[in-house]
Amino acid sequence: MALPSPNLDDRRFQQFVDDAKRYIQQRAPEWTDHNVSDPGVTLVETVAHMADQIVYRLNRVPEKNHLAFLDLVGITLFPPSAARTEVTFWLSAPQEEPVPVPAGTEVATVRTEVQEAVVFATERALTVQPCSLRSLVVQQRGEPVADRTHDLVEGKDVLCFAESPEPGDCMLLGLTSAVPHCAVALELDSRVDGVGVDPRQPPLRWEAWTEDGWQPCEVDRDGTGGLNRPGAVVLHVPGGHVLSRTGGQEAGWLRCRVTRPLPGQPFYSTSPTVRSAEAFTVGGTTVAVHAETVHDEALGESTGLPGQRLRLQHAPVVGDDPPLLLQTAEHDGWTDWRVVANFAASGPGDRHVTLDATTGEIAFGPAVRERDGSLRQYGAVAPKGAVVRARRYRTGGGRAGNVARGAVQVLRTSIPYVGEVVNREAARGGVDGETVEEAKVRAPITLRAQERAVTLRDYEELARRAAPEAARITCLEGEESEHGSYAVRVLVVPQAVPDPGGRLRFEQLVPGDTLLDRITRHLDERRLIGTRLAVGPPFYQGVTVVATVHAFRGADTDRVRRRAHDALYRHLDPLTGGADGTGWRFGRPVQSGEVFAVLQRVPGVELVDEVILHPADPLTGKRGDPTDRIDLKAPSLVFSYDHRVRVIGDGS
Repeated sequence: MALPSPNLDDRRFQQFVDDAKRYIQQRAPEWTDHNVSDPGVTLVETVAHMADQIVYRLNRVPEKNHLAFLDLVGITLFPPSAARTEVTFWLSAPQEEPVPVPAGTEVATVRTEVQEAVVFATERALTVQPCSLRSLVVQQRGEPVADRTHDLVEGKDVLCFAESPEPGDCMLLGLTSAVPHCAVALELDSRVDGVGVDPRQPPLRWEAWTEDGWQPCEVDRDGTGGLNRPGAVVLHVPGGHVLSRTGGQEAGWLRCRVTRPLPGQPFYSTSPTVRSAEAFTVGGTTVAVHAETVHDEALGESTGLPGQRLRLQHAPVVGDDPPLLLQTAEHDGWTDWRVVANFAASGPGDRHVTLDATTGEIAFGPAVRERDGSLRQYGAVAPKGAVVRARRYRTGGGRAGNVARGAVQVLRTSIPYVGEVVNREAARGGVDGETVEEAKVRAPITLRAQERAVTLRDYEELARRAAPEAARITCLEGEESEHGSYAVRVLVVPQAVPDPGGRLRFEQLVPGDTLLDRITRHLDERRLIGTRLAVGPPFYQGVTVVATVHAFRGADTDRVRRRAHDALYRHLDPLTGGADGTGWRFGRPVQSGEVFAVLQRVPGVELVDEVILHPADPLTGKRGDPTDRIDLKAPSLVFSYDHRVRVIGDGS
């Protein structure tokens, strides 16, 4: 632990006043009126107040020295990071010409009486490319493709798959153009009798041909019920969609492939048919960041001296890599400068600067006097009188940008033919900047690790440094039978913003490949030779609570049921649940007794009659046998899955 700082002077305002009055009694006994109304006492209190301020500043000297020492060893505050989300721009109607959505287009959440709007800006330009259906091709498993475009034009019923479908059968739809990052609507007149599949979970997979092969398309909605009835299927096409040649025809290909059904899931007894089909683009998706972009900000002129410092008008700096595009005006035009972490490897001709992202301070390279008396320049010096400008940087970020899905609804920048905008997933990655107190706690750990991971705590601290946006990170010894000898298992829980209603979806708790790769690369450079790394998500043990409670007389049973559900989801939450509200502890079991206590505290609940726990699989939805205790292994977290609460009231 850190050494305690001494209190250099523990006297306060009232003590100064009391001491002065005692001296007055000793030195001037004729002064008997010591009330606050006396002018002399007023003067005493004024001096005491000034002395109290001096003592306050004196006692801050140890803290100032502490921070100065941290600065000397290179401890700086972590800047905030900006949340990102994919935003879909829906067209008011299909268009015949491309609809451009420029980079920097601003969208926002709805402003309310108590909360300001959260503004996002698109990071890259988007083109909503129009398209139409060019051809329809079917391919049965193990056979060449067969063109059915002519039959479709004549209005004949075309079998989508083999007469008796098998996993691997495909129906391919060729579009007139590639539509990367776009939303495409397929109007299908599908009809079949007695298929037998579950229209909510048909054994189908929609895919698009990209530069990396077939990639899955996200299905926004399927009005055909698995090609069972006429309707529309809206697909979000991945970004790598390109034109390609299949069956002698060049088109932007989409395909619907039959997959192997899950256990207990019904399958096609006969192939669905398509009598007519149309395709058109209805929108597009791009990434938006919770940050404001600043362009061409003048910072002043160069003094021509080493170590010059300038400050951006807006801080903190977030968002990009590099975080800042800095330029100086010289005789041959604008010259770019590169942001580096430090000047250790910078030579006199290297146009390098450093940036403090928290304060927005820019520093040019210093000149250091060597032992032989010579001066060595670290980094180039801008010519005297050269104008310095920030070509582009982003400012903003913070936890406020982590908004729920569907929260972004306002189009602040007018785009022709765009009717509405929405984020289909919650924004993630927003982290507030580090405070001084947090840096003081982190400093001893950082100095001990010294960029090398030896203990489990070292791995955890370095992983947090690589991914500050992760919600939870913990490190355990890897099991030899599963990960090999000398293995360290790093468990990562990503940020997850609950949907409206406070419910988390299972897919929100699965960290993305980009996040896991970044942590793995960072730790791989700092691990001991011979140590194995296993970076991934924890095992999520689904828990279903089936409970019966009695409500007070006159209570609204529906409201009590909603409150009971909210309490269960809040308590059994991997991020904010548990007894202390900081997240369910890894490996902590779930017992019916504590669930009794949680439900008993729900407003409107008079008596908790029964509580039964069921282990559940969040992927398949299957529940295990009822029990009063569910044990979790060390690398496991709890996940609420479909709780059932029965409320007995006056009329029950």
